[in-house]
Amino acid sequence: MGDCIFCKIIYKKIPSQPVYEDEQAMAIEDRNPQAPVHLLVIPKRHIVNLFDADGAAQIGALLLLLPRLAREKNLADFRTVINSGAGAGQSVFHLHLHLLGGRPMHWPPG
Repeated sequence: MGDCIFCKIIYKKIPSQPVYEDEQAMAIEDRNPQAPVHLLVIPKRHIVNLFDADGAAQIGALLLLLPRLAREKNLADFRTVINSGAGAGQSVFHLHLHLLGGRPMHWPPG
């Protein structure tokens, strides 16, 4: 676990109110939302980023969770973001997927 904030959330060392949780993943509201709906989908196993992911099933399960959460939040459209590495904007080095929606998304994103 170390200093990983997401591991601390997963292991209940930091209180949170998950919007979804199963044996493989947890989804929480982003504390600094960039859209009216901004969820973080976090695998329970510590994986630094996509470079360290070891299987399609593992990533696929996280990706398939996104439309389910989008439907629960009544989103007709949503954006998914996965930052891998500091230069890409990753600030917490535990793989997580951003689900953003509730407003028009523009391109390029940043």
